Amino acid sequence: MKGNKRKTLIAYTFIAPNFIGFAVFTLVPLVFALGLSFMKWDGANPMQFAGLDNFARLLKDSTFKRALWNTVAYTAGVVPATLVCSLLLAVLLNQKIRGRNFFRTVSFFPYVASLVAVAAVWNFIFSPTKGPVNGLLNAITGIPYSKLPGWSASKDWALPTAVIFSVWKNMGYYMVIYLAGLQGVNPELYEAAALDGASGRQRFFHVTIPQLAPTSFFVLIMLVISSFKVYDVFINLFAGGDNQLNDATRVLVYQIYNTAFRALEFGYASAISMVLFLIVLCVTLVQFAGGRKLEG
Repeated sequence: MKGNKRKTLIAYTFIAPNFIGFAVFTLVPLVFALGLSFMKWDGANPMQFAGLDNFARLLKDSTFKRALWNTVAYTAGVVPATLVCSLLLAVLLNQKIRGRNFFRTVSFFPYVASLVAVAAVWNFIFSPTKGPVNGLLNAITGIPYSKLPGWSASKDWALPTAVIFSVWKNMGYYMVIYLAGLQGVNPELYEAAALDGASGRQRFFHVTIPQLAPTSFFVLIMLVISSFKVYDVFINLFAGGDNQLNDATRVLVYQIYNTAFRALEFGYASAISMVLFLIVLCVTLVQFAGGRKLEG
C-alpha cells in the first residue's frame, strides 16, 4: 500500500502544475464569472444581487442580438470554407510534386505570421480605392471604383472580408492536421479501389474522405470553438465595432469586452459570456453526438 500511495503521489505531482494553472486561470475565473452574471457591479462599488435581470436584459438588447447574429454568420461562413480549403490543399500537397515542401511552408506561413502585420497588409491590398485588388478588377472589367467591393471599409462587405481573411490565414494550420491524417490512410485501399476501376474522384470521395472522418471531426470542433470566440480578427481588421461600420463588425467576444471594460457593467458582461459558453457547449455536445453516430 505504501508503494501504491507513493506512485500515486508521484503521479499527482506530475499533473499538479497543469491542474494548478487550469484552476487559477480557467476554473476559478469561470466560477467567478458564473456568480457575477447574477450580480450588478461596476468594479468600484459593492456588488448588488440582480437575479435573472441580466439575462432578461439580453432578450431586449438589440446590440447583443446583432453581435450574436454576426458571430453565427461568421462561424457559418468560416467553418465549411476552411474545412474544404484545408482538405483540398492537404490532398494537393500530399502528392509528389516539385517544390512540395516550399508550398507547404508558404501555406502555413500566414498562420504563424503576426496578425497585426498581416491585417495591415490585407487592408492595404484590399483598399477600396488604392488597393491593387480593386485596381486589377477595375482594369479588367472597367467597373468604376464606387461599384466595386468595399471590403473592410464597407458594411455590406465587412463580414465576408473577415470570413475570407480567416479562411486564408488559418487553412494552412488545418492543412497540416489533414496531412498528418493522410499519412494514416492505408495505401492498399487506394490500390484495391484502382483495381476495381475507381476513378481519382471516386477514390477521393469513397476512400480519402471516409478515412479522414476522425480528423475532420477534430478540425470541425476546433473551428467551431475558435470561430465563436473570434476577437482578434475583427479588432485588427475593423478596430472592433466602434467605427464607421457601427454594428456590422461587432461580435460576441468584442461585445463582452466593450460591456465590461468600457461600460463598466461587469455583471451584464458575465451574463453575455455565460450565453457564449452555453452556445459553444451545446454545439460541441451535438457534434460529439453526431460523431458517435458516425462511428457506430
